[in-house]
Amino acid sequence: MVANIKIGITGLPGAGKTYMLIRIIDMLCSQDPELRVGGMIDEPVIEGKHRVGFTVRDLVSGEKQEFAHEGFESKITLGRIGMDVSKFDPVAVQAIKTAAETCDVIVIDEVGKLEVESEAFVKAVRDALEVNKPMILTLHKKSRNPLLQDIRRRDDVRILEVTPTNRNILPNKIVRLMNGENI
Repeated sequence: MVANIKIGITGLPGAGKTYMLIRIIDMLCSQDPELRVGGMIDEPVIEGKHRVGFTVRDLVSGEKQEFAHEGFESKITLGRIGMDVSKFDPVAVQAIKTAAETCDVIVIDEVGKLEVESEAFVKAVRDALEVNKPMILTLHKKSRNPLLQDIRRRDDVRILEVTPTNRNILPNKIVRLMNGENI
C-alpha cells in the first residue's frame, strides 16, 4: 500500500459516499487481514423512510454515539437536524487520534457541514492529514468551510467524485490507487 496516499471522496448527499467507503474498507481488509483500519464513520438514523439524525462510530473500539437528531435543540443544524458537539467529540476525535497513532489506514467520514462545527474535530483532521499514512476521507461537496477548502487545495489529496454512474466501479479504482497502481 502507498504510504502517504490520501483520497477524498466527494459527491452529493445520498450519492453513496459512506456505503462506498465501507466497501473499500472491506476490500482492503480482505486483501490483507492484518491491516488495521481506524477512524470514524457517520451513519444515518432512519425512522420510516426518513433520515432523522446521525450516529458516529469508532472503527477500532466499535463505540457508537448519536450526535445529531431532529429532537436535539442546537444552534448547529442541518435542515431540522440539530447537532450536539458534546456527544460527537468524544467518539469522533478519539477515533481519529487512535487511527493516526496505531492504525495502518485512517478513515474520516464525513468532513461535512455538521462535523466541521466542532473545533476539536477540525484540529484532529488537520493533525491526521500530516501523518504519513494512507487516508480516506469523505467530503461534503459544496461546503465553503476553510477545512474543506484546505483539503481540496492540498497537493497530496486526490479528490474523486461518486456519482450514480460510477459508484459501483469507484471502490475498485480506489483500492487499486491505494495499492500503488497508476490509473
